[in-house]
Amino acid sequence: MHIALKAKTNSSYHYDENDERFIPDGMNEVERGVKRATDFMLAIASMVIFMPLFGVCYAMVKKEDGGPAIYKQERIGRFGRPFYMYKFRSMVMDAEKNGPQLFNPSDDHRLTKAGKFLRRHHLDELPQLLNVLKGEMSFVGPRPERRYYIKKIIERDPRYTYLYQIRPGVSSYATLYNGYTDTLPKMLRRLDLDLYYLRHRSWWFDLKILSKTFVSILFGKIF
Repeated sequence: MHIALKAKTNSSYHYDENDERFIPDGMNEVERGVKRATDFMLAIASMVIFMPLFGVCYAMVKKEDGGPAIYKQERIGRFGRPFYMYKFRSMVMDAEKNGPQLFNPSDDHRLTKAGKFLRRHHLDELPQLLNVLKGEMSFVGPRPERRYYIKKIIERDPRYTYLYQIRPGVSSYATLYNGYTDTLPKMLRRLDLDLYYLRHRSWWFDLKILSKTFVSILFGKIF
């Protein structure tokens, strides 16, 4: 039986739950509802608490080159639907004039001075609170990827499509243990970890991931 989500439209997908390799969501419907409600409330609280930090980050980016402080990029989310993910811009304005590129943050020449600081402490991700508020993302879940790279991953491992069952996350289990994914082999390794999270996710698992993410951010661990 052929697996992978088969497109019904450009933005809607279905998956075969009867396939023997299918990996189901570890949360039931009630748990998913509570998780979404918790995400919504935490997003509102976080936006209020971190509003001064938003202002500082915004000013840092604007001061460096006068360009737009907020950067948006299309990613693929739940049910295979595209959405715009928001970040504080950490790169020069024409960073992808030659198309999508992968660089390790330690030697990415496209990063601005402010961007390097924001990346080290993951402050560039703060605007994704808006994505969480809108229901496009969760605080914890697989990191959303671009369509360009998803196609390359699915060519090697069609199980990627199982991740479309759940919302992508600001923080993820895979990112903590796989680091920054700057090669296709790392993306495939990340997929294995994301699928492990999908099968075993729970409120307790999410709490552990958030706690470890906070510690990593506090000490400036790059991932």
